[in-house]
Amino acid sequence: MTDPARRLAKSDTDAVPIIAATVARARAAMATYATEIATLGQPRIDEAVTALAWSIYKPDNARRLAEIAVEVTGLGNVESKVIKNTRKTFGTLRDLLRVKSTGIIEELPERGLVKWAKPVGVVAAITPSTNPSATPVNKAMMALKGGNAIVIAPPPSAWAASEPAVAGMRAELARIGLPPDLVQILPNPVTRETTNELMLQADLVVCTGSQKNVRQAYSSGKPALGVGLGNVPVVIDASADLDSAAHKIMLSKTFDNATSCSSENAIVIVDSVYDAAIAALERAGGYLASAEERQRIVERLWVGGQLNRNVIAQGPDALVRVFDLAPASAGCKFVLAEETGIGAAHPLSGEKLSLVLAVYRARDFTDAKRIVKDILAYQGRGHSCGIHTADLEHASELARDIDVVRVLVNQPHTFGNGGGFDNGLPFTLTMGCGSWQANSFSDNLNWRLFVNITHLVTTIPEDKPSEHALFGAFWQKYGK
Repeated sequence: MTDPARRLAKSDTDAVPIIAATVARARAAMATYATEIATLGQPRIDEAVTALAWSIYKPDNARRLAEIAVEVTGLGNVESKVIKNTRKTFGTLRDLLRVKSTGIIEELPERGLVKWAKPVGVVAAITPSTNPSATPVNKAMMALKGGNAIVIAPPPSAWAASEPAVAGMRAELARIGLPPDLVQILPNPVTRETTNELMLQADLVVCTGSQKNVRQAYSSGKPALGVGLGNVPVVIDASADLDSAAHKIMLSKTFDNATSCSSENAIVIVDSVYDAAIAALERAGGYLASAEERQRIVERLWVGGQLNRNVIAQGPDALVRVFDLAPASAGCKFVLAEETGIGAAHPLSGEKLSLVLAVYRARDFTDAKRIVKDILAYQGRGHSCGIHTADLEHASELARDIDVVRVLVNQPHTFGNGGGFDNGLPFTLTMGCGSWQANSFSDNLNWRLFVNITHLVTTIPEDKPSEHALFGAFWQKYGK
């Protein structure tokens, strides 16, 4: 281990032995797991993954963990978290049970290749306060699918919500005869030193949460899968079904009080349907703030440059109270605030983690595409964007011209971006943003990122074309 890396934990001499003991237990559990896999094969892995899923999917557990999460963190709402605990888990389990993840996973005889999957080792999983139950289980399922052990490192403020989820996973593993230490959590209180030391001693770091933690993960000296900032802009095109679009945006924006990084943060409406789209959004439960109210939103959503804890991930009643909205806002589900600028001087153009939705008017689709690009250049490049349209050429243009990993078409963003039953993305709670946000992967986090691949290589008939086949067109055009 390099001296610079070791200095990350130097301020807390207790961190090294604490984490060493934790990782040693994880490695011992992995050794037992490996023996069982060698004997029983893929079915034993799939039993382990299913056990983890059941620990949070079981109705009583799903609700209890949702209630604990809201009580401990004060973020989101119980009903949405129940859905998150069950829907994400069910979808992830579906994906995982459909694939082979140990031994030979692919054979390509025409290329003389056989691919073997093997564990990466002990996984350090940094998890967020917004999903203190679902994310630990989601990552643990993927880690154990690859034959690994995992250690959960939640933020200190969410430990009391994540610990019951981890305890549930451990109990289910014990029930099926597997070592509970395949899944562990850092001891309370979690400190930056213990979290950093875990990154140093683990074999793979998977980080969801603050950008400070993500940067620390990438500087740990270990392979790291970190994610980027969300700030999703979605276009309402001239050909959109406006009521359908508004309903989907409402469902997505209000889910768990907008805690998701995939929640819409800006709507870019083409001018020809602007008024009709606003009316549709109002019918769906949106409240359009007046100019005076919009100014109060800007002044009160941020306090000292930081998002106001009295507003983020809170229900609409909190917004009505804090922003002093007019009586007409009573019963609204989310708040619309018109915006024209983009950048630091226009905070509504950034991520808001609240039921506030910035609204932009675009001259046409070309202008809408420019606004989306500018919003993402300010914040959220690489993450995702969306469009409501009947013109798939416009959707293709977004995919061609916008630097994001995902472009969703006619979908509620929060429900589709992390995988859906009606789209082909893998289910996950962790979205990579590619090099656009200095991430090492441009995909939804999935089991393939938790295995190493050994390639068995045998000879095949020589595949060596002639020089002319490779250089001929170049020579003809440019000469030798």
